[in-house]
Amino acid sequence: MKLLRVGPVGAERPALLDGAGVLRDLSGLVPDVDGALLADDAALARVRAAADAGDLPALDTTGLRIGPPVARIGKVVCIGLNYHDHARETGAATPEEPIIFMKAPDTVVGPDDTVLVPRGSVKTDWEVELAVVIGRTARYLDTDEQALAAVAGYAVAHDVSERAFQIERGGQWDKGKNCETFNPLGPWLVTADEVPDPQALGVRLWVNGELKQDGTTAEQIFPVAEVVRYVSQFMTLYPGDVINTGTPAGVAMGQPEPKPYLRAGDVVELEIDGLGRQRQALRSA
Repeated sequence: MKLLRVGPVGAERPALLDGAGVLRDLSGLVPDVDGALLADDAALARVRAAADAGDLPALDTTGLRIGPPVARIGKVVCIGLNYHDHARETGAATPEEPIIFMKAPDTVVGPDDTVLVPRGSVKTDWEVELAVVIGRTARYLDTDEQALAAVAGYAVAHDVSERAFQIERGGQWDKGKNCETFNPLGPWLVTADEVPDPQALGVRLWVNGELKQDGTTAEQIFPVAEVVRYVSQFMTLYPGDVINTGTPAGVAMGQPEPKPYLRAGDVVELEIDGLGRQRQALRSA
């Protein structure tokens, strides 16, 4: 299933995109797409049955905003330097263990919402990423099979980063990762049953129509199952939590000088096979 949330900021309603590409209203069936729904097999089965039966009313999409596909996200865990080609382009050594950092849930916005270039920014960068959405409480997982069983689905994420804040201002990466609007998510949460192999997905990003990233999740150093299993050794993952699993080569930081960092007025578009497409226009904060 392709689950999503539509409507104004703070007043989104749950929806489903059916196999014919028609947007269907779920608000009469479930209160929202959130951790509670993703952990409730019976509720998900009712949604699936109603979709299959054609019982869900269609939504008028005219002027309809798409919000983040998951509400009330508890935490956003991010994996750094998780693609072989990205590590090479930045001159970094291949990590022996996953690099973990966090983004605040309030960085998450809709897939087509405006992204704000922070005040004083000179190095705002793009990063298309496969996001993993958790559907089962996960702690101290032992196997890849257990890890994948904890995954509710997948989505497109844009891990926007300010490199000067991240690298040149001291301390940890958080200053360059947690600016407002720095995690567009969606358009859909695609349930795990529709993504048979998360390591076989094309990942692409354009800036002002120019292709910048054109990779595949097959290049991940630590695949999805290993990432989920590994993270569960250090923190408990709850339904509705999100893991951004890293970005392939092609970020601005890896380009020759002068590096083409983002500015107000730029337009970024990104997509992952089967998971949909995002488009953000940038403006100054």
